[in-house]
Amino acid sequence: MALLLPGGCLRARPPLSLSQPPHVRRKLITTFATLSPNRGDSVDWVEATSTFFEHDTRPIMLFDGVCNLCNGGVKFVRDNDRNRRMRFEALQSEAGRKLLQRSGRAPDDISSVVLVEKDRSFIKSEAVVKIMEHIDLPFPQLAFFVQFVPLFIRDFVYDNVANNRYTIFGRSESCEI
Repeated sequence: MALLLPGGCLRARPPLSLSQPPHVRRKLITTFATLSPNRGDSVDWVEATSTFFEHDTRPIMLFDGVCNLCNGGVKFVRDNDRNRRMRFEALQSEAGRKLLQRSGRAPDDISSVVLVEKDRSFIKSEAVVKIMEHIDLPFPQLAFFVQFVPLFIRDFVYDNVANNRYTIFGRSESCEI
């Protein structure tokens, strides 16, 4: 069961007995993704970041710069993008933070890869599918078939990997790109 709250999306698990240890009880609710809270900002982030697309209309892939999985994903995309159809920016950079806000997300939200195009942005599994469409064969064809998997299933898998990425793949001290 998922619950949408102003601060994010929560998944509630069946109740556990209060007699269980605290480290087990803490896992009753798991945060999946942080949604950008409406702060009433008067900044038009599309206008403020329009210079990113003035001279170069290629999409920008925002990624977690200290995540080993994310850095590996960027290297994979770069190796399979012979025509250089994609640009890259770490979520933690100043430009990344501005582009996150342009995408309607909090500037410190590093929970998802984001693909920012001139007119729109994609997050989570939709971003992965769109990135696959931009790189070399056979990935656009694979993306065509992956898009038929329901979004809630793709995002469920994405969220589980993203929430455990540091545990499984580790983290680096700085962005390698």
